[in-house]
Amino acid sequence: MFIAIIQHTPVWVWGLLTVLIALGLWQTRDREMSLMRITVLPLVMVTLSLIGVLSAFGLSLAALGAWAAGVAATGVAARYLLNLRGAAWSPSTRCLHVPGSWLPLALILGSFAVKYFAGYNVAVNPALAATAGFAGLCSLAYGSVSGLFMARALSLRSLATAPQAQAA
Repeated sequence: MFIAIIQHTPVWVWGLLTVLIALGLWQTRDREMSLMRITVLPLVMVTLSLIGVLSAFGLSLAALGAWAAGVAATGVAARYLLNLRGAAWSPSTRCLHVPGSWLPLALILGSFAVKYFAGYNVAVNPALAATAGFAGLCSLAYGSVSGLFMARALSLRSLATAPQAQAA
């Protein structure tokens, strides 16, 4: 059955997965980033996850509520729990030094996995899309991944606005 699932997956999906893996691997390198660049990937991922929820489940209150709950809960929790060891703001260059991390790759692959899982299950059993439990669970997963992305970006951005960064 697993082989059949893989065989019936459109070729473009594997191309997309390759691009996403490359994007995630790029995040494992140390780099200097502007505040705008810190923000772009999380905003794209949040937008894509919301589009994923809407395309799979429509304007379902259960799905949208679960997505929002996932974004909020993980966003708030992770904002204070994320370790930004090695990240530093440079007032002279107005850039952040961001150490490489495997977290973005894991989040990108998590988001892809949720989309693939939801897409496959709805394709095999379209009635699942109308099931509040399935829609809520998938949407919660989408939202949780998005919340982690946003929390990381907000935590990194906060380094630029922290009192010690202002004084430097």
